[in-house]
Amino acid sequence: MTKLLFWISAGTAVYVYLGYPLLLWVLPVFFRTSFQKKAIEPSVSLLVAAYNEAAVIGAKIQNALTLDYPVQQLEIVVASDGSTDATAQVVRSFSEGTTAGRVRLLDFPRNRGKVATLNDAVPRLTGEIVAFSDASSMLAPDSLRQLAQYFADPHVGGVSGVYRVLKKDQSRLGVQEDFYWKYETFLKVQEAKLGGFTGAHGSLYAIRREQYPFPAADTINDDFIIPMRIQERGYRIAYEPAAVAYEEAHEMEGFGRRVRITAGNIGQLREIKSLLWPPRLLNLFCLLSHKAGRLLVPPAMVALAIVNVMLWRDPAYKWFLWGQVLFYGLAALGAVVKLRPRFLRLPYYFCMINSAFFAWIYHALRMGRMIPSRVDLDELGNRPSSS
Repeated sequence: MTKLLFWISAGTAVYVYLGYPLLLWVLPVFFRTSFQKKAIEPSVSLLVAAYNEAAVIGAKIQNALTLDYPVQQLEIVVASDGSTDATAQVVRSFSEGTTAGRVRLLDFPRNRGKVATLNDAVPRLTGEIVAFSDASSMLAPDSLRQLAQYFADPHVGGVSGVYRVLKKDQSRLGVQEDFYWKYETFLKVQEAKLGGFTGAHGSLYAIRREQYPFPAADTINDDFIIPMRIQERGYRIAYEPAAVAYEEAHEMEGFGRRVRITAGNIGQLREIKSLLWPPRLLNLFCLLSHKAGRLLVPPAMVALAIVNVMLWRDPAYKWFLWGQVLFYGLAALGAVVKLRPRFLRLPYYFCMINSAFFAWIYHALRMGRMIPSRVDLDELGNRPSSS
C-alpha cells in the first residue's frame, strides 16, 4: 500500500504538469476545432473596470488611444467601482479634454465588486464587441484587430488574448513568471484547438456584447464564468496568442497572488456539475486535468515525501528520496538567495505556487467555507486571476 501511494502521488504530479500538456500536444492531431478568421472591423468597446487604479489608469488610457484600430469604431470606457483615490479624476481629464468622445467615464459611487460593475457597465456600451482588460495591462498595438478577426465566424462567442511579462529581469522571479505564463498559454491554446475551455486571460478577452450573460454579482472569476456561460449557449471560445497584453513582472508575482489564483481554481470547481449534463466531455476533461489537477498536486507532493521516507530502506526508492532532498534543498536555498543559473530557482517557484494551496486551506478554515466568496478574496487582496 505504501508503494502504491508513492506511485499514485508521483503519477498525479507528473500527469498534471507533464502528461496533460503532452496529451494536449498530441490530441489536436486527431480532434481539432477550426475557426474562420477574417480581417474585419466591428465596433468595439474596450471596458476597464477599475478600483483605486490612479497610479496606472492614465497610462492605460494612453495605451488604448494608440491602438491600431479605427477611431470611429472604438470607444474606451473606464468603469470606476467606487474608487476612493484619483481614478475618476484622471479618467475625467481624458473624457473632458482633447480626447472627449473617445474616452468615457462611468463613475459608480459605491464599491460593489468587479462583476457588479461590469453588469451595470455593459448595457451602457455601444460596441458590437466588448473587450475586457485590466487597468495594469498594456495592450499590443494590433491586439484588438487580432481578437476581432475571430468574430467573422458566427459560431465564435468569445476570444482570449494572452499575458506577456515585461521587465522580467528586474523582478526576483520575473523569469520564472514568464516561463509559467508561456506554459499556461500553451495549455489554453491547445485546449481551444480541442474545443475545451478552462478560462480566458483577464488582462484581455472579448465577447459579443449581445451574449453578455450578467453573472451573479458575487462571481469570483469573470474571465472564467463569462466565457463559460457563453459557451453553454452553443458558442465557441478561441485563443489568439498574437493578441498580447503586457504586465510588468512585479505585478504578476507574489505569494498573495498565487493564493488568490488557487482560491479562484477552487471556486471554478462549481462548474463541474454544469458540464455533466448536457455532457460536454472535452470541457470536463480539460477542467479536471488543468484546474482540479492543480489542486491535487500539493497534497500529492506532501504524501510523496512522507511515503518516500517510509520506503528509504528500499534501494530502488532511496534514489527517489535523494532526488527529493536535492529538489527541496534547492527550493529552500532559492527562498533566501538568488541562485545561478536561473533554472535553479525553478524548484523554489514550483514549491511556492503549490504551497499557496495550504495557505488557502488555512484561510478557508478560518472563514468557515471551502468555496471562496468575493468577500473572502477581498480579505486576501485584489481579485484573483483564473489562470
